[in-house]
This record gives sequence, C-alpha cells and structure tokens, in this order.
Amino acid sequence: MQLLMSGMSPFVRKARVVVRELGLTDQITEVPISTTALSSDPTIVAANPTGKIPALVRDDGPAIYDSRVITRFLNDHAGGSLYPETRIWEILTLEATADAIMEAAVAMAYEVRLRPENERSTDWIEAQWAKANRGIAAVNNKWMSHLNGPLNIGQIAVACALSYVDLRHDARGWRTGNKALADWHAAFSQRDSMVTTAPV
Repeated sequence: MQLLMSGMSPFVRKARVVVRELGLTDQITEVPISTTALSSDPTIVAANPTGKIPALVRDDGPAIYDSRVITRFLNDHAGGSLYPETRIWEILTLEATADAIMEAAVAMAYEVRLRPENERSTDWIEAQWAKANRGIAAVNNKWMSHLNGPLNIGQIAVACALSYVDLRHDARGWRTGNKALADWHAAFSQRDSMVTTAPV
C-alpha cells in the first residue's frame, strides 16, 4: 500500500504514527506529495478528488482518505487495539477534538502563508486560535484520564495536534494553564513513532 503524504501535515503525521505503532512499516510505502491548498498534485487528486492528504492507495480496493478513515482501517488491518470498544465514543470524541485543533491551527497557518499581508484577517486568525485554545483547554481539564493507560487513537491525535501547534504557533504558548497536558505531551513526544515522524 502507498500512503500519499506530506511530512508537514499533522493529519498525515497521525497516520504515520499509527503505521509505526501497529508495526506496518514493511507493508506501506510513504509517497511524498507536493501539494498546497491552492494547487493539488494530480497524484493526490487521482486518489482523493478533494485533493487532501493523507490518502491510502490500497492493493485490493479503491483508495481511502481522511486521516480518521485511514487510521481506523489500519487498526483493523493490523488487528490493533487503538479503538477500544469499551470507551469507543469517548476515544472518538477525543480524536475529533484533536482534529479540530489541527484544523484551526492549519487554517491560521494558511491565512498567513497564502495571503498577502494586506489581505490577512486578524479577526479570522484570532477566531481560529480561540477554537484551538478551547480545544486544548478542554483536553487538559476533561480528558487527561483518557490520555493515560493503553495506547489509543485519541492519544496519538492529541500528540500530533499539539506538536503542530508547537511547529506553527509556538509563540501562542499553549502550555500556559495546561500543565498536566504539557507534561503528558513532553513524555509522549519521546515515543519512537513521534520522533521518527517529526517534521524536518
């Protein structure tokens, strides 16, 4: 199988971490794609008509896309336990919260990187940060118990989201007021799967 990806995307990183945690590196080839929000690479469009990454090109079926679809497929494919049925709705909600943090953080980055300075909307940027910041605070205040214990997709998603905020918006200082989450992230970031997928 082929994972169409960009090393800078937090959604791609989530899938790449899952590949490593499930021991699937020998079954999946990572294929870097040069694509932007304004211009989609034909390779990714052939796999995903929306042009978004990641997409997983399978040997025995059509390509699948959206990181949440891909990670769940990989977990089933490997017989993994990243989606424990006993807490499935909580874990899926935690993953959705992490993905929403990613979406807001990516939208902020696009506003700065893709628009001329005189066309950027400070209100838009601040509204996106408010979403991300509320999500981070919610994880710190309500979800820490789900970040401990056996590895699950919620943990991976949160770690990738926070690492992306560090990458693009470090000056926002998300750790202030979120000590428990900051300590957890520092420890989780030392996992081999996180170290080997760090953007370079």
